[in-house]
Amino acid sequence: MQKVKFEYQHEGSVAKIILDDGKGNVIDKIMMNDLLELFATFKNNNHIKLITFEGAGKNFSYGASVEEHQKELANEMLTGFHNLFHAMVDLHIPTLAKISGSALGGGFELPLFCNFLFADKTAKIGQPEILLGVFAPPASIMLPLKIGNSKAEELLITGKVISAEDAKQLGLINEVFEDKEEMENAVQDWIQKNILGKSASSLRYATQAARASFDYFMKKNLTAFHELFVNKLMETNDANEGINSFMEKRKPEWKNC
Repeated sequence: MQKVKFEYQHEGSVAKIILDDGKGNVIDKIMMNDLLELFATFKNNNHIKLITFEGAGKNFSYGASVEEHQKELANEMLTGFHNLFHAMVDLHIPTLAKISGSALGGGFELPLFCNFLFADKTAKIGQPEILLGVFAPPASIMLPLKIGNSKAEELLITGKVISAEDAKQLGLINEVFEDKEEMENAVQDWIQKNILGKSASSLRYATQAARASFDYFMKKNLTAFHELFVNKLMETNDANEGINSFMEKRKPEWKNC
């Protein structure tokens, strides 16, 4: 079962990716593999000038699969998820996300990676992993780089969810629109004006140069945070309690260890 829809637009210049699992577009192992297969095909396609991401229906994504965060599955899940970011770093193709509804946890980390983020007023974004007793490795790298430590720490440590307007004030979102249709029309105009008239190869080199520091810290720290998550965090009682309580639909009972 494929959980990603895909098409080329603008005569092959734009690769449009839609997350679609028929529900909340949860990023699980199947969706990760679908995305990685697509990224592999992009590597040798010299004509792509932009990759866009969006979610089918009312939400971008509820996040990465909580079930796959269980201790015995966490290493495999993180490997697949983090491979998405390694692959996008290596592509150097500009990326753009269109966010409606919920974009939470891993469901916000994917658009957070993108060079350009647009949202409508229904968007609710955040990194609520701490509420489950865990943390967000990719966001722990990307948020400080994009909005500075103090604002990033507020989101990462409290797990608060914010509106599109608040995200724009923080510098996370380029522009906010009234609804999904208005966003789609405006983004198409933006692509026409800012991307299509440029060289695909030059855009990749420009992205590589503009993101030199970003890419360096992603490659270096993602591996370190993966090990911290799997080898340290998942050995604690509370990380496992947080995941289990979520799946059992009950309030977690923390032991602070």
